[in-house]
Amino acid sequence: MSVPSEHADGLADGIELRISGTVQGVGFRPLVSRLAQDIALAGDVKNTSEGVLIRLFGPSEKMDRFIRRLKEEPPGLARIETVEQRHIVDRAPSGFRILESTKSHPETAIAADAAVCKDCVRELFDPADRRFRYPFLNCTQCGPRYSIQQAVPYDRASTTMGGFPMCDDCLAEYRNPADRRFHAEATACPQCGPQLWLERVNHPAIHYRGDEALQTARHLLLQNKIVAIKGLGGFHLACRTNDDAVARLRERKRRPRKPLALMVRDSEAAAAIVELTGASIKVLESVEAPIVLARLKPNTRLSSAIAPGLDQVGVMLPYTPLHALLFEHLDEPLVMTSGNARGDPQIVDNDQARRDLGAIADAFLMHDRPIASRIDDSLVQMVGDQIQTLRRARGYASRPLRLPAGFPVDHPDVLAMGGDIKNAIAVAQRGSVTLSPYVGDLEQAKTFEDLKRLIEVTLGRLDSKPDIVAMDNHPSYRSSEWGQQQATTLGAALIAIQHHHAHAAACMVEHDVPLDHPPIAAIVLDGLGMGEEGALWGGEILLSDYRSFRRIACLKAAPLLGGDQAAREPWRNLMAQLLVAFGPSERWPSSLGSLLTSRPVDLLADAWRVGLNAPDCTSAGRLFDAVAASLNLVPERQDYEGEAAMRLQALATDWLSENEQPDGYPVAMTRDGDGPICIDPTYLWQALADDLSVAAPAGYIAVRFHLALAEALTGALSNDAIPHRTTVALSGGVCQNVLLAKLLRQRLVGAGFKVLESRALPANDGGLAVGQAAIAIARSIA
Repeated sequence: MSVPSEHADGLADGIELRISGTVQGVGFRPLVSRLAQDIALAGDVKNTSEGVLIRLFGPSEKMDRFIRRLKEEPPGLARIETVEQRHIVDRAPSGFRILESTKSHPETAIAADAAVCKDCVRELFDPADRRFRYPFLNCTQCGPRYSIQQAVPYDRASTTMGGFPMCDDCLAEYRNPADRRFHAEATACPQCGPQLWLERVNHPAIHYRGDEALQTARHLLLQNKIVAIKGLGGFHLACRTNDDAVARLRERKRRPRKPLALMVRDSEAAAAIVELTGASIKVLESVEAPIVLARLKPNTRLSSAIAPGLDQVGVMLPYTPLHALLFEHLDEPLVMTSGNARGDPQIVDNDQARRDLGAIADAFLMHDRPIASRIDDSLVQMVGDQIQTLRRARGYASRPLRLPAGFPVDHPDVLAMGGDIKNAIAVAQRGSVTLSPYVGDLEQAKTFEDLKRLIEVTLGRLDSKPDIVAMDNHPSYRSSEWGQQQATTLGAALIAIQHHHAHAAACMVEHDVPLDHPPIAAIVLDGLGMGEEGALWGGEILLSDYRSFRRIACLKAAPLLGGDQAAREPWRNLMAQLLVAFGPSERWPSSLGSLLTSRPVDLLADAWRVGLNAPDCTSAGRLFDAVAASLNLVPERQDYEGEAAMRLQALATDWLSENEQPDGYPVAMTRDGDGPICIDPTYLWQALADDLSVAAPAGYIAVRFHLALAEALTGALSNDAIPHRTTVALSGGVCQNVLLAKLLRQRLVGAGFKVLESRALPANDGGLAVGQAAIAIARSIA
């Protein structure tokens, strides 16, 4: 860079830097200002809809040092994606200033909400600090972002904090470059910010405010009451972890067995109830502060009803000042589960909470800071020292993913609709794809309405007018139906994407597989997705690139007896497997047939034979359900998606922790002409029946099944009849089974494969939209 010179007309040479990425709402401008003043550079910085714009004037060596330090020392919450630099000639200002924001086409990422930082916690409990015990303190390094943001650029006026004018003290901090709250848009104090209160359900006229509200909430919790707490992105329902409190919560919420998340005071308290590693503690204490699934320790005081039949429980730490104050004098964990009626989205509005949670909670701990966008707690599990995201929401959602090499920056904008279960949408623009927070299951009317609102809000925030709407190829999905309407409304092209191809592509995007990379193998295991020619798939091995795929292997199809009922009642899948493996019920092994004596076997078998509400499906999820039913793990009806499979995994994991690994069950491979290899579990069912007849331990049977599936899938990929690939992606919700994924990984690596697994994106349908977007772009530029 040449040394800047002073022009005769008073103009000076300088540089302009355009920064894109997650650079708003994260303390980026204050850092720029401090760096510039520290290095003695003149200039200015402002937020724009494209990101952050910096102008610098001074000696070239100082500007070089500024750029180097900016890249090396960004704020903790920032993520710089691009830095564009150009030479400018302008009148240099005196000193360095932060300017008002300007608006144009948004190209900046929406910052994620961040857990309360250590500096704010220190102030929270400092009697000499003016924010002592204030539940809504925050700074540039923590606090609400996505949940309060209404538009871009990220300024106070564009958030729900716009209704809280700053007092003189807060305004002075906001304008002071040396202060931690310099341009902290959500900053507040007891004099000018949101306020906290508690309402009793049966006594709405009695309010407790401030610290008294917190003390009353704690007192009620210790009396085994249920308190609805308005948090960062919605309401939680909180109670103690003893049998009485948990039973009361489950009865009122009509949630018999679905696992409940826990909040504990700190990582030391978490380590008293679950097994933690250094890596999992780091995740718990991170700025994202997700719920972390961890293995339960024996002999804790926790009610067994918190996670019935499972060996793990989800734990999280207090991530807001309000939570930190609540736990100040609590030496025990609390249940902290989503504040909603069964199946509905988490509630964010105070009046709606009074209407919908009044029959569940005994009291409301509320505040008056509006929540612009609902956002659930993220859920992760540890795979070794790495996290695997199961639900991508608070702390992670809204961070864009850069599309891999070969995808042009000027590609068409894409709105991807996701699926119907664990829905999340995505918007792809300018070389990146932004995945929305977890939405939920669209069979619930309120969740579907939430999806419609989210699409409108997201497109508005990103100022995107999609050229393409990408949807799942299942025509009856509500997401697909709404995608068709969106395409019509927007005047956009509509592309239907095969479900399992989208799963494979999402994993490929996460691992930066280039656009024109040769096809890789993908093992995609889930509950159900529309395949080709109207067939239902769910246990697939594909050869996949971004534009197309070919099915090379699959599980043997079995009927979904009763259609959708098969996903809810595992015994139907056991019956289906027996019909396919052995034929009529009189040929079934007695150890298995005896489990179905009270079921309408003949009626369902006749319905299957005539093709009545019993479509064939290659589902891996339903195969897990069938094995779980053979062990009577969920005798009647699943309380939540995946319950039977999760119980089966827990059973196998517990047995392996104390016993040697046995041999897997035998599985056959067949092939019809040039069609895909068929993984046939007939021999598996005969061997399993033999184990049952000699009263083999249930855990032993569960382990043998997991081993059989891992070995069969690896064997299919290694078969000489299909094209060999050195890379294989694992995706689909069943691949979130840690035991199955571990067994698969070991065998695939041993066979010479490089294995790609979903980590930052959910392997379940929560990551589906990213794959849909990538495929739509790839096809549009073919």
